[in-house]
Amino acid sequence: LKRMYLEAKRAGRLNEFYVFHLGWPDHSARYNAVGRFGRISEVATRIAGQLSGEGNSAAFREFAWRFVNIIARALVALGRRPDYLQIQQHVINIEGIFQEYASKYFDEYDPKAWEAIVAIEGKLNEKNVPFNMKGRPFRVVAIDQYLSQTRVADPVMDGLRSAVRYDKTYFDKIVASLLPLLEKLTTGRMAELISPDYQDVNDPRPIFDWMQVVRKKAVVYIGLDALSDTEVAAAVGNSMFSDLVSVAGHIYKFGVDDGLPGGVPGTKVPINLHADEFNELMGEEFIPMINKGGGAGMQVTAYTQTMSDIEAKIGNKAKAGQVIGNFNNVFMLRVRETSTAELLTNQLPKVQVFTSTPASSANDSATGNTAFTSSSHDQVQQVSVPMIEPAHVVGLPKGQCFALMEGGNLWKIRMPLPGHDPDEVMPADLQALAESMRQTYQVGKVDDTGWWSAPGYQTLNESLPADL
Repeated sequence: LKRMYLEAKRAGRLNEFYVFHLGWPDHSARYNAVGRFGRISEVATRIAGQLSGEGNSAAFREFAWRFVNIIARALVALGRRPDYLQIQQHVINIEGIFQEYASKYFDEYDPKAWEAIVAIEGKLNEKNVPFNMKGRPFRVVAIDQYLSQTRVADPVMDGLRSAVRYDKTYFDKIVASLLPLLEKLTTGRMAELISPDYQDVNDPRPIFDWMQVVRKKAVVYIGLDALSDTEVAAAVGNSMFSDLVSVAGHIYKFGVDDGLPGGVPGTKVPINLHADEFNELMGEEFIPMINKGGGAGMQVTAYTQTMSDIEAKIGNKAKAGQVIGNFNNVFMLRVRETSTAELLTNQLPKVQVFTSTPASSANDSATGNTAFTSSSHDQVQQVSVPMIEPAHVVGLPKGQCFALMEGGNLWKIRMPLPGHDPDEVMPADLQALAESMRQTYQVGKVDDTGWWSAPGYQTLNESLPADL
């Protein structure tokens, strides 16, 4: 964080520097992960894509996708920008948005409909309400019955009506897997960050989106606080990746300046993305980003510990290989897993080396003037051996790595360790944020307090009795 701030300051781009951190909402910028889209269906994909698709869960994920898509279409038709809070509110209470959209539609296309709806509502009671509409407000039942008597060719109205016509108990069951995810994303102050209130002019925290960031050539630090809540971090991170893929697709087709007066069609700018511990955030959205994002100028640098981390997250060895195969360059520092080291060593050609084998012999001679005979020679052979063994990678010192670049050129690199960055130039709130992150995330320094400071471990440092 400190390094990014200082480099942005040196580059004269401090006004375009954003910090988004789920762990410190007071100092964080705000970002709506589902507020910008090329197609409305992307909203449902970003939310329902976080649900499990294994086995029987796949059917429930498809149901969740459909209902989120219905709600997102209705929100856009009502002139609102979708966010997690509104999606959660209308998943819990689908009748509210159904009545609201019906009011807008009838006021615009059929003003006399309300007279018939009120008349139908006056005749309803608990006995004559259809079984599948039990528990619904009478106004909702009246609107549904009026729509049954008339022909309304409106896809948004049809979608909302089909959702309302489900039995309420059945509807709650098929969206049961969606609600826990939405609860996690909208609980506490985190909702302020990922469901920002665009009309709150008293909130000084900026709101950014990826197209705005790319056009301004901004610098963005994203902290997802995965150590505290891995599921929420993965959900927000995957939504960000999905949004970024959508932006990359738009840039690939139309350029960065599309829609701006005086813009040059097809203009692209380099987009550099650095993802640390990216296996924690990786989902289906990450694969098209590294596979096709280069056409939009996107350059992805991903950091992880082992190959197994990627396979464990995706759950598919073939897809893990697909992810790794889309990276052009490999920089490998010291690793502890042999299979990870073999990712580098197996791509290197074998080399020919010469081996010298010394040999000598002596034989007794029982006749003549010769007491013995001896010979000595060196046998030279050409042997094919690997250029680098996995043991060489496992034993790398700190600050050194092997780099496989430009299609197969091998480099041995020594990197200087980063020095201490002065924080006097940083604002007070970012200094406090950086100090809190240092104490929370970098446990293990000499002056830090950790598990070894507990009384049980402190006694291990005491002197032993004389008899021991």
